[in-house]
Amino acid sequence: MPAYDFTAPRLFVAADLAAGVNLPLDRAQANYLLNVLRKGPDDPVLVFNGRDGEWRARLVQTGRKSADLQVAERLRVQTPPPDLHYLFAPLKSARLDYLAQKAVEMGAGTIRPVITRFTQGERVNMERLRANAVEAAEQCGILAIPDCPEPERLPRALGSLTAERVLVFCDEDAPVRDPVRALREAADPSAPPPLAVLVGPEGGFSEEERALIRARPNTLAISLGPRILRADTAAVAVLALVQAVLGDGR
Repeated sequence: MPAYDFTAPRLFVAADLAAGVNLPLDRAQANYLLNVLRKGPDDPVLVFNGRDGEWRARLVQTGRKSADLQVAERLRVQTPPPDLHYLFAPLKSARLDYLAQKAVEMGAGTIRPVITRFTQGERVNMERLRANAVEAAEQCGILAIPDCPEPERLPRALGSLTAERVLVFCDEDAPVRDPVRALREAADPSAPPPLAVLVGPEGGFSEEERALIRARPNTLAISLGPRILRADTAAVAVLALVQAVLGDGR
């Protein structure tokens, strides 16, 4: 049998999970299963809550537009969230949706909006950001929902990082032209330290912000290549590099 059931839909729920638990679905979840996916009685559904692992449940239709899930058996035990922080300057809504989803897919355990001098918009719809994180986790088989703290100004966000956490600073002006080599030299891949990644806004960082970032101990400034990448593209590129060299992709 395959290691993972890709055919069954997967839902995040807030309730505690255990064998025999009955989960009433909200209207949106019931509509998704009954009308969008056309699922019927006894069809399997995978559920998780970020605490109790992943469980197989069966669909029990209770009305024309309503349904419950009857929890049956646990398929996977809970795993801790990945210890990778992704710090980013907020973008416009559609691109922010994409960024949040891809950061979750690439294994970020914390997604932290950071307000910088050239940030395009300081107002972040945190409910929408968290909804995108949940949707990505549902679709990618992830057991833990990433933490999405409220936006902070850059100095405060940097100060919240512990001293031992290596901060990978995406800097188009960095002299480092081989990011893979730089990452390998920054830490022992066999015992990698906690990691954070910082990507700035489309306008880049101010000189004062660059100085502040570079002054932080355990900061590694790297270039992502000869082309200037959009912020959402840079997110995928740097997270892939970090995971391949020092993260869970190695």
